[in-house]
Amino acid sequence: MSGDHGGLQPFVVVAFVEPAGVGQRFGKRHWPLHVTLLRFDMAPEAAVLAVAGAFSSPQAVEPLRVRVGKDADFGYRGRVRVSLVEEDAALQALHDRIRQAVEAAGGRIHSPQHTGRGFRPHISVQGGRRVHEGQEVLLESVSLVHMAPAGDAEWRLPVAAWRAGDVEGTVSRK
Repeated sequence: MSGDHGGLQPFVVVAFVEPAGVGQRFGKRHWPLHVTLLRFDMAPEAAVLAVAGAFSSPQAVEPLRVRVGKDADFGYRGRVRVSLVEEDAALQALHDRIRQAVEAAGGRIHSPQHTGRGFRPHISVQGGRRVHEGQEVLLESVSLVHMAPAGDAEWRLPVAAWRAGDVEGTVSRK
């Protein structure tokens, strides 16, 4: 991707299991544990506004307690080991709300077959860091992560986050 901040750029909306603050960049192979809610392309300012629109009421981001299910293999040739998150109506509703807001704002959703009814929430195993079947995980906030800040796909950068009762969210002003 180029550094053209007006064009489409890659983003993902996640609920971090391990802490990652707005503005704290990390390498693409060193993600904090997280549940992916939606992957899409959009202009940066539009992405922040679209995701913020999904949280336009104080009840929009409520802490969610989800239970970890069985392990599975995702990705190309099953090379990504994940722990599935058991079916949860509130988590599905959160995914749907974000997806609808991004679609309404003209975002290009990656892998639409994995959204809506095809949404399979999971937490990728990150080396020795992982969650385990039966474990309960508290998801207290939702973050928008730029997948190639300044056009560099080797890095990830949380650019905004929303917590329960925080309609405005926290947005990086960089």
